[in-house]
Amino acid sequence: MSDTEVTWLTQEAYDRLKAELDEMIENRPVIAAEINARREEGDLRENGGYHAAREEQGKQEARIRQLQELLRVAKVGEAPTVSGVAAPGMVLTVRYEGDDETEDFLLATREEGAHGSLEVYSPSSPLGKALNGAKEGETREYELPNGSTMKVTLIKAVPYAA
Repeated sequence: MSDTEVTWLTQEAYDRLKAELDEMIENRPVIAAEINARREEGDLRENGGYHAAREEQGKQEARIRQLQELLRVAKVGEAPTVSGVAAPGMVLTVRYEGDDETEDFLLATREEGAHGSLEVYSPSSPLGKALNGAKEGETREYELPNGSTMKVTLIKAVPYAA
């Protein structure tokens, strides 16, 4: 993430991620002890337990770095309470041009909506950028990965309730 990219989080999500980070940091000695115990078993080339423990350590360290960076740039605030305008923390109902069906999703970071059943789209995604600030009934256009453009109409925007 760049220094200018801010991640919007509710206090609840920030606290949950901070607790996860603290727990992972506290768990570092456990993983190190596991690696040492596996190392004592002998030949490292054929020691699956040792390699699995090292791989787990790598995954945990990557997640620790990810959480530290996310929390470093996080903007903590209350979830929006006003309906009608697309913003991070809102559940958006949209209709894509040429489609009769609507789609509902949460405009937020994956971390914010990680425990819900709703699809989550980032405010920094092309769709998120296009819809951010849109009022209900407004049509916006965004670029698809293949270079063409798509029009999307905001049908409804309501605050997310976990």
